[in-house]
Amino acid sequence: MSDKRMTEAQVVAQLQDGMTLGIGGWGSRRKPMSLVRAIAASDLKDLTIVSYGGPDVGLLCKTGKIKRLIFAFVSLDSIALEPHFRAARQAGEIEITELDEGMFLQGLRAAGWGMPFLPTRAGLGSSVMTPELKTLICPYTGQEVVAVPALKLDAALIHMHRADIRGNAQYLNDDPYFDDLFAMAADRTYLSTERIGLDDTCSHRYLINRMMVTGVVEAPGGAWFTDCSPDYPRDEALQRRYAATAKDPDAWRAFAAEFLGAST
Repeated sequence: MSDKRMTEAQVVAQLQDGMTLGIGGWGSRRKPMSLVRAIAASDLKDLTIVSYGGPDVGLLCKTGKIKRLIFAFVSLDSIALEPHFRAARQAGEIEITELDEGMFLQGLRAAGWGMPFLPTRAGLGSSVMTPELKTLICPYTGQEVVAVPALKLDAALIHMHRADIRGNAQYLNDDPYFDDLFAMAADRTYLSTERIGLDDTCSHRYLINRMMVTGVVEAPGGAWFTDCSPDYPRDEALQRRYAATAKDPDAWRAFAAEFLGAST
């Protein structure tokens, strides 16, 4: 039996500048925040981040880790716009590729299935259609479709409610948030979990197979301050404090020292 337990620092040590990293979760829900914080506090740089974005994206924007962002949205849920992401985008500090949510999903599926692209009608006739996105004509129906390129990931970071030491993992809420697709799209997957030990009463919520997983980090509170129900809700007070730091450099420095262990 393979024991894949690691620490956040060991995960970061296996990552490299310029990598394409997928981050699971959805908005400000079940994000692998202990891993994100470790990256934010590290020397990593020039990353391409692929995410249904939340504070993971904002923190990595603010700490200068992102070169390019591929995203469907970036939201804090109860706060509609992620302020650190917005500031970075408005300042032109990051390259961006914005996809419709369905296009993003197809990109993950294509990577997981080993396909160069998958077709969709989502995005046609919208401003999402940039020159880098190509269309083609369906040979069966003659319809024009978008050829969404595979979102191939060097590594995926996901957070699950329960896992065993081999990497089998469960979600206990009502939504898997496509974390399995991130894992399938990645060469390596690092999984943080609230607790080592599977819940036998929720066998129908197994989502992640050990064959997908490179490392397992036991991280109680590892998704905090995002929502990780039923283990804990989103910390709305801390999220509001985090959002407010986008307009107050002194507040950011205090927050970073507390939340990231950083001096600036």
